[in-house]
Amino acid sequence: MSDGAQKPPGYRAVDVVRGYADRDAIAVRDALAGLDVVAWMEMYSVLSGLLRSTASIIEISGQRWTTGQLVEHVDEVAAVAPPHYEFAIAEAARAWACGDGSALSALPGRDPLAAVHVTAVFVAALGLVLWGRAGFLGVLTAYDETVSAIVNGRSPGL
Repeated sequence: MSDGAQKPPGYRAVDVVRGYADRDAIAVRDALAGLDVVAWMEMYSVLSGLLRSTASIIEISGQRWTTGQLVEHVDEVAAVAPPHYEFAIAEAARAWACGDGSALSALPGRDPLAAVHVTAVFVAALGLVLWGRAGFLGVLTAYDETVSAIVNGRSPGL
């Protein structure tokens, strides 16, 4: 059994984002291995929080880009997604870039696993834009450490 298979879904949500940020299809697959719909919904909840936080930081920072640039970043990160989710990711990216979040909000009810993939891709793409590769991977590591400290009853080293 891999280390990822022992992690709860909330931790694995970060592993999925990290897999997308690293453009590592095997890491994405492994982070989702053996999970059910309940776990996917827990992952989606964590990913939604990460997406809102990342989007808020981008707004505060004043970074701007065109719809085409956002879609390009999402397409690059999504290249390792399972092929049957590519259309959902591309459709959601284009709609979201134009200010329509309905494609994202409808996914959990229709296909919870698609919601996990789409949201993880968005978090990875936006995180890479905001912090760069090394910086974003550092942010994910800090998130893992903080959650681990909280779960284990230690004070996070923030």
